[in-house]
Amino acid sequence: MTTQEFVPGLAGVPAAESAISYIDGAAGILEYRGYRIETLSEKSNFEEVAWLLLKGKLPTRAELEQFRTELRARRDLAAPLLTLMRALPREGHPMNALQASLAGLGMVSPKVDYRDADSSWEAILRLLAITPVLVATFERLRRGDDYLAPDPELNTAANFLWMLNGERPKPIAERTLDCALLLHAEHTMNASTFAARVVASTEADPYTMCSSAVGALFGPLHGGANERVLQALESIGGKQNVDAWFAKKRASKGKIMGFGHRVYKTKDPRAITLQRLVRELFGELGTTPIYDTALALEKAVVGALGDKGIYPNVDFFSGIVYQKLGIPTDVFTPIFAMARVTGWLTHWQDQMKHNRIFRPGQIYIGKHDQPWVPIEERG
Repeated sequence: MTTQEFVPGLAGVPAAESAISYIDGAAGILEYRGYRIETLSEKSNFEEVAWLLLKGKLPTRAELEQFRTELRARRDLAAPLLTLMRALPREGHPMNALQASLAGLGMVSPKVDYRDADSSWEAILRLLAITPVLVATFERLRRGDDYLAPDPELNTAANFLWMLNGERPKPIAERTLDCALLLHAEHTMNASTFAARVVASTEADPYTMCSSAVGALFGPLHGGANERVLQALESIGGKQNVDAWFAKKRASKGKIMGFGHRVYKTKDPRAITLQRLVRELFGELGTTPIYDTALALEKAVVGALGDKGIYPNVDFFSGIVYQKLGIPTDVFTPIFAMARVTGWLTHWQDQMKHNRIFRPGQIYIGKHDQPWVPIEERG
C-alpha cells in the first residue's frame, strides 16, 4: 500500500528553484528579477524587459541598442519557412500555425549546442525576433495578403502592427501593445512554462521547446482564456444585460472567464495595468460598448464573489485592448505567445545550467496479476 500523497495538478509542488520572477498571490505582487511589474510597465518597455529576464539585470543604453540591432537583423523569414507557412490551411487556428511554424523555424536554423553560449544566444535571438513575424505573416496569408517585409526602424510591438496592417501604428497603439507584451512576458511556473522546462530537460532544442509550450498555452484554461473572455462579453449584449447574465451563470455554476486565478487572491496586478491602458487607448481612439459591459460585469462579480478571492485576471482586459487595436480574436493567444517566449527562453537557460530530466512518479491504482483470457472467450 502506497504512502505517497497525490497532489492533483501538482498544485504548490515546487518544480524548480528560480530567480526569474516572483508572485505573492495574497498581496497581488508580481516581480521580474525583483522589479515590481507596476514599475516596469510605467518606466520600461518590452525589449528592455526581455533583456532583464534573459540577462538578470537591466541593460545599459549601449547593451539595449545592440540587443535591438541583433533582433532586427533576424526578423526576415527564410524562403523554405515562408513556403511552409503558405501551405498551412488558412482555416486553421493561428496557434496551430504558430506551433507548426516554430518547429519549421528550427528546421531552417543552425543546430543549437546548449553548452555553447554563442550558439544558445543565437537561438534566443532568432526566436524572440521571428515569433512575432510568424504570427503577423500567418494572419496576412490567411486573409489573402502576402508576406510584408519587417521594418528595421521599428521596435517589436510597432513592427508587429506594421506587418499585420501595412501601416505604421499610432504612438498610443505602439505603446499599448508594447506594454501588453511586457505584462505577459513571464509568470513563474505556469502550465506552458512547466511544459517548456519538461521538454528542455530532454535536451530538445529551444525551437522544439517553444513549439511545445505554444501547445500548452493554447488551452482555454491558460492562454486561450482571453479569446473566451471577449466572446462572453459580446454574448452578454450590453451592460444592461449583465445582471441577468451573471445571475444565470451563478445559478448554473458556469465559469465566468477572466475572473479568478490559481495564484492571485486579489486583483491581478497585470489586470490593473491593462485597465489603465484601456482607459488611455479609448481616451485617444474612442471607447466601445464592450468596455462598459466589462466594467459592469467586474462590479457584479467582485461584489458577489470578491470575498472569495475572485477578481479580474490578466485575460479580462487583454482582449478588449487587442480588439481596439484591430486584431482578430483568434490572434489574441498568439500575441500572448509572442510575449511569453521570453519567459520560456529564460527558463530554458536556467534549466540547462544544471539539467536533470523531469521524471515524476505516479500512484498506481489499477489491478495486479490479471489472468490472461483467450480472445474467443472474452465477453
